[in-house]
Amino acid sequence: MKISNNWLKDYIKIDLKSDKIGEYLTDIGLEVEGIDKFESVKGSLEGIVVGKILTCEQHPNADKLKVTTVDIGKGKILNIVCGAPNVAAGQTVPVAVVGTIIHKGSDSFPIKEAKIRGEVSQGMICAEDEMGLSEDHGGIMILDETKFEVGRNFVEYFELTNDEVFEIGLTPNRTDAMSHYGVARDLNAFLVSNQMKSEFEKAVSKTLNIEGNTDFQLEIEDSELCPRYIGAVIENVKVEDSPAWLKNRLKAIGLSPINNIVDITNYILHGFGQPLHAFDADKISGKKVKVGVNPAGSKFTTLDGVERTLNGSEIMIKNGENQAMCIAGVFGGQNSGISEHTKTIFLESAYFNPIAVRKAAKSHGLNTDASFRFERGVDPNSTRTAITHAISMIEEIAGGKLAGQLLEHYPKKLEDFYVILRFSKVEQILGTKIHKEKIKEILKSLEIQVLNEIQNGLELSVPAYRADVTREIDVIEEILRIYGYNKIDSPQKFSFSPVKLSFDDQDALENSWGRTLQSNGFNEVMNNSLTSVKDETNAVKLLNPLSGDLAFMRKSLLEGLLQNADYNIKRKNQDIKFFELGKIYHKKEKYEEKKQLAILVSGRNVAENWLQPKSATDFYMLKSFVKVLLEKLNLKIEEKYLVDARFSDALELVAEDKTIGRLGKVSPELLKDADIDQDCFYAEIELENCQELRSKDNLKFVEIPKFNKIRRDLALLVDKNVTYAELFHSAKKNPSKYLKNINLFDVYEGKNLPEGKKSYALSFELLTEEKTLEEKDITEVMNSLIKTFQKEFSAELRS
Repeated sequence: MKISNNWLKDYIKIDLKSDKIGEYLTDIGLEVEGIDKFESVKGSLEGIVVGKILTCEQHPNADKLKVTTVDIGKGKILNIVCGAPNVAAGQTVPVAVVGTIIHKGSDSFPIKEAKIRGEVSQGMICAEDEMGLSEDHGGIMILDETKFEVGRNFVEYFELTNDEVFEIGLTPNRTDAMSHYGVARDLNAFLVSNQMKSEFEKAVSKTLNIEGNTDFQLEIEDSELCPRYIGAVIENVKVEDSPAWLKNRLKAIGLSPINNIVDITNYILHGFGQPLHAFDADKISGKKVKVGVNPAGSKFTTLDGVERTLNGSEIMIKNGENQAMCIAGVFGGQNSGISEHTKTIFLESAYFNPIAVRKAAKSHGLNTDASFRFERGVDPNSTRTAITHAISMIEEIAGGKLAGQLLEHYPKKLEDFYVILRFSKVEQILGTKIHKEKIKEILKSLEIQVLNEIQNGLELSVPAYRADVTREIDVIEEILRIYGYNKIDSPQKFSFSPVKLSFDDQDALENSWGRTLQSNGFNEVMNNSLTSVKDETNAVKLLNPLSGDLAFMRKSLLEGLLQNADYNIKRKNQDIKFFELGKIYHKKEKYEEKKQLAILVSGRNVAENWLQPKSATDFYMLKSFVKVLLEKLNLKIEEKYLVDARFSDALELVAEDKTIGRLGKVSPELLKDADIDQDCFYAEIELENCQELRSKDNLKFVEIPKFNKIRRDLALLVDKNVTYAELFHSAKKNPSKYLKNINLFDVYEGKNLPEGKKSYALSFELLTEEKTLEEKDITEVMNSLIKTFQKEFSAELRS
């Protein structure tokens, strides 16, 4: 949100520099992200003086150029080469002297003394667009010699605006500060509470001059949708350009002026935070304004020319024939707006139901300055103040006259919020004691009324415009931000009670896995649970999404991790080791929510160096990390081939008929969608299933063996479709008590092997706690293994 310093000081009289104002606003929660300069005329006409052309002759070496002599006062005569078609002797003109910076559009250039086709030029006679006064470049600007004195600075004849604009990162809860008046009110509360000089005048309704009567009528169909509505008929308006001061106010905060009526409504919106809407009264059939809903399926064309289908819940502003003119609080209609031919306007100021406005705005993908405020809750008590100020401005600027009384609907006053504040609770939350008189002073500066003093506390009435302050804790937060966060001392000592988590605590498992991955060079990421999806099958869609890109709950953690990888790869960080602990969501027979640990690796496993110039990550590297994590579960895990569109090759990990994980190489289609041109490998582990299945006796303490391990190797020739997992599980079934460990250390396919065959090289470790194994014991175990492999897999021994 942009706040103009000049505009701010219309409401609060302070003698503070902009950087200090920015500091104070940030202290009270209105974080100033930057302060920009605004100039109504870029460069502020600096270096431009009034001159008089004494002579004007044809350039000897150029048909389209003239050589002039120009008097710029104090006896100084300049030679200037000019190419304007309308330049002539005797003219009074603006002259940019040497050193002046000319700003033309987005370009800037300095005026230098130079030779142009052999003739010296010591300045420039300016056109209007070269000074930023207009876009006219038909020729140089010719001045009235009776009004402009030669030698005077050109800027002295113009009322230019120089301003400083605060960029405030406004949080969604601060509806009270969505205007210059609201920011001024908040700043005043801080200054007053800290004994600094400040003059703030509370806004009140203007006294109106009513001429004649109006036969317009107002009808509100549902007061729940529209608790308060005020309308005014203003006749004899003249729609034209706004005065310069009003244009500059809007330009300073990034708005483009349109015409005086629309500009006034925007001025009130950003001045007081109350949206207004102006209709062409002559286009309102039946001279009646109705507020209600239209049937679902009705068509309505908005101001942007888009025909929209209504869903039946939108608040609509209608004419006497029930024809829609505006989606209330969101966007106007194409056929009822103000034009240059408008003579009479119907001006609207209202308080609409925030939920209804938000639903309408999100349903139609519209986000306007009005909906931004209405959906968060504007001040219902500023409705009359705002419209009376707007009417006064229209009378002054557009020549209009108010016809008849204001048409108002306000059957039930929207009450302020009642809150009980306990002094003991303030001290408990803040960790420091603030004197109760200071608390009352802060509350008064915030316009929070003390209704009654009770034992150890206060009964309070919080104004309705503070829609975010409805509880005791909210009031305490208000007290703290005005008192000053910086005044709260940080404790020198922190005390806590250590808690031993039970084995069944899933957080302990997650933390253990997280520490393991971090110690292996992984970085944890956190992505938004809201996303967009290509395939909506089983996807959970939000009823009121923030935007089309955030309309669904994520179905997988993979897409977010790929976005993280793409962001890093494009910034030359191509070695990716990421993990995320997060939830995914599906809608099948019912809504499902599952928590997963997701891992993504890509690029090099080890940083490039002279010993290992190439060390690309691969499926087996990913599998090794997954294995390290799952070993903590002490489960018997089975590997199954997995068909999943997200992977080109993948495995499913199963324990006790439950899936505990999936891992594989990310498919080329997904990598292309993510704009990634290097291989990525992804694994996801089902946390709930792992927690449910993990063994509770996975920690055992045994003595260190007194005898050495014995290792024997086998090279097996098997069919290509035989997996190492099958060989491993077959060997694990061996009844020998000596067999302790099985490992695969080589796989070979290709030359010198029969067609359709491959070779596995396995190592077996044997050990007993009782003695050194004899050769006959070892031979017995190895022969048993060989027979098993031959029987189950038709394996052949390779020498």
